[in-house]
Amino acid sequence: MYRVYIITSSDTASKGEKEDLSGAEIRKMLSEFGGYEVIGSVILPDDREGLAEEMKRVADEKAADLILTTGGTGFSQRDNMPEATRDACTRMVPGIAEAMRAYSMTKTPRGMLSRAASGIRGFTLIVNLPGSVKAVRECLECILPALGHGIDILKGDAEKCGEESV
Repeated sequence: MYRVYIITSSDTASKGEKEDLSGAEIRKMLSEFGGYEVIGSVILPDDREGLAEEMKRVADEKAADLILTTGGTGFSQRDNMPEATRDACTRMVPGIAEAMRAYSMTKTPRGMLSRAASGIRGFTLIVNLPGSVKAVRECLECILPALGHGIDILKGDAEKCGEESV
């Protein structure tokens, strides 16, 4: 089982003024896909420093193999998730975000507007997902089949990797 921590970036949801539907969708999809256990989640304001610090904390404590974030990837002045992710990561993994954007483009031309990022801190993979439930679902459909393999390589679980390493 891969351990997953979910971070939702939303000023309104962090104040309890709005329900976190995208975080709930991530939980649902991981449960249906199998092999992933959500070990925790948090809803934080759209604050770059606070978001980055939470990612660093979870990764540095080796609490999760995967951090999935939702929200904060658009054009709004308060959308800070990609910047926070870059602040937290020591190595970037552009292919994951590129794959999500390419897949999203098959659904809507607005897919190109995502600023999502993905990267690595220590032995934790961090992936930004959009804030809408529909977009979360589409992006996870795209990336879930490959994420386990990447996490296995990152953790050094060579016996799980087989010969199809990247």
